Amino acid sequence: MNNQDLKRLYNHVGKEIGWDFTRVHAVSSGVKWDFYKLVRDFCSPGDMLLDLGTGGAEQVLTLAGAVARIDAVDNAPEMVRTAERNIRHSKNRNVFSHCLDNKDIGELNRYYDLVTCRHAPFHVQELKMVMKEGAVFMTQQVSEGDKQNLKEWFNRGQAFTIVDGTLQDRYVKELQTAGYKHVQAYNYDAIEYYQTENDLAFLLEHTPILGAFGKDKREYEQLHAFCEQYQTDQGIKTNSKRFMIVAIR
Repeated sequence: MNNQDLKRLYNHVGKEIGWDFTRVHAVSSGVKWDFYKLVRDFCSPGDMLLDLGTGGAEQVLTLAGAVARIDAVDNAPEMVRTAERNIRHSKNRNVFSHCLDNKDIGELNRYYDLVTCRHAPFHVQELKMVMKEGAVFMTQQVSEGDKQNLKEWFNRGQAFTIVDGTLQDRYVKELQTAGYKHVQAYNYDAIEYYQTENDLAFLLEHTPILGAFGKDKREYEQLHAFCEQYQTDQGIKTNSKRFMIVAIR
């Protein structure tokens, strides 16, 4: 998918569900961390936190009581509207949403103790502009080898032709070159079991895993065949591959 297609997808998903996939029933084996629970371990009551690619702010809102202020950034207007609605409903007065591209975060004109970025691109030099000396940067990203059997079945998908580990290596080198300290990378490749074909279809319709899934209705026949092939006693089997980087400004 090109950038315009991605923006259309994220705005559609933002308006419909935000970034809330709790309705998808799946179980995992081999997940090594929960990103935002891990972030909480780095939080202090007086901290300023910046969350990039926040979606509907569903996850970062769980940290509202652990820090002094959260700025939640997303570049999809419909996602930001959902984030604003979720923030109002949460009644947290220290969380603020912003419609910004991650390359423009210098416009916030603030300096943060902690910056998080989950499943969104980031720009190292722009990060340096908004982080205090000694601030922590944490990012979780989707590895190229994620949902490998699905992408092979459909012969396409997110980063399908890119060697696994390419993005991680690039980000680590960029951070190191920019002078970040203690740059550490972590990985897991977990098994996922989706409980029904509908659960998996919903995921594919609302994420860029396969690109624009479902416009051609014949793709649902392909998905049905995939589910029959990979059906197990625990559910429909695929994988969830993630990497995380932690670095100090």
